[in-house]
Parts: sequence; C-alpha cells; structure tokens
Amino acid sequence: MIKFRNVTKKYTKDNYALKNVNLDILSGEFVFIIGASGAGKSTLMKLLYNEEHPTSGSVTIGGINIANLSNDKIPNLRRCMGIVFQDYKLLQNKTVYDNVAYVIRTLGISSKEINARVTGALKIVGLFNKKHALPSELSGGEQQRVGIARAIVNGPPLLIADEPTGNLDPKNSMEIMQILDQINQRGITVIVSTHDNAIVNHFRKRVITLDKGGIVRDIQAGTYE
Repeated sequence: MIKFRNVTKKYTKDNYALKNVNLDILSGEFVFIIGASGAGKSTLMKLLYNEEHPTSGSVTIGGINIANLSNDKIPNLRRCMGIVFQDYKLLQNKTVYDNVAYVIRTLGISSKEINARVTGALKIVGLFNKKHALPSELSGGEQQRVGIARAIVNGPPLLIADEPTGNLDPKNSMEIMQILDQINQRGITVIVSTHDNAIVNHFRKRVITLDKGGIVRDIQAGTYE
C-alpha cells in the first residue's frame, strides 16, 4: 500500500530530516513510528499526507507517487486517508456532531447519509451521547476522540496519527490507542508516531525506529527499546 523509495528530505544543505529511507507498509498493518525528538518522525508523517515533499526519492500510496501530485489533486488524496493530530484541531464554535460532519458535507452526499456516517463514527469512539457538546465542554481525551471520529467518518483505508496521545494522561492515552486498535481490526491501515514507550510496549505492533533521519530498527510485535 505504502512505499518509500530512497526518500531524502533536507531543509538546508546539511540539515537532513530523513536520509535514504526505504520502507513498505502493507494494507491492514498497524505500525508505530518511534524515535527521539528530531529523529524524523513528524517529517515522515507529513510526507504521507503531502504537507511536505521529499527532496529526492518517491513516496507511493496505492501505486501513486504522491510527491508528484498537482495541488488540485491533494484534497482527493487526503479524502482517502484520515489524519489525527496531537492538538486535535477542532472547530471550537461547532458541536461534536458538526466537527465530524464538516469534512463530508462538501462531498455532495445526502443529509441522511451524512447522519448515518457521523452517528457511526461517534459510536465507534464512544461519544454519540455528546454529539451536541462543544469542544470546550469536553476533556482532552474526548476531544481527541472527536478528532478520530472526524478522521474515519469517510471510511478511509488509511489512518495517520501524529503523536495522538502527546497531550493526554496515561489513562486517556491507553483508551485512545485501544480505539485506534479497534479501527485497525476493521481492516484500516493505522500508522502512529509516538514517544510513549508504555503504549508501544503494551500493544506489541510493528515498530519502526528512526534515528538521525534513518531507519535503525524495524520489527514485528516489537517494544520501544
């Protein structure tokens, strides 16, 4: 599904974020991307959703080299993936329901279908009973659940979560990861970058470790260390 081939990203002449990265992620996998701050995790994630472009090499998703996409095709790419951010990025003046519905109201589908999709996504993350609440009325963990519901409401085959538990306590972090694990069990590919060693050690998924812009370890059912 996802292929990195000889991917290098540098910001200045001697400042490499990624250097000659080769990586395959198969459809339906759950993958943790780990490493110290500055190792290249966020850059790798941004390459996946086309916020950054490689200096050299190719990033292919579903057979399409996304680095070569024209600007008008990037929205279509992002409709095929869900993205979860550390800082939630919710619309503060809209309800939980409207935050989740916002991303599919431009797709030309009926109100009935929108309601069905939003309801289904909110039930998956356990927030249907708070669909009329505003983000300010929710805890951090609940806000992140809204972010996950928004990411999956369009039924994407790929979910990218960049430090999704970075602002949460251990209990909420574990609950968020359990939701992502359940989503993966529905057949969705899930890629998570994280600093949280307890979560990585608990779930024992594929673990890819970055250091100084390169992959130094890639193991199945791995731990943080």
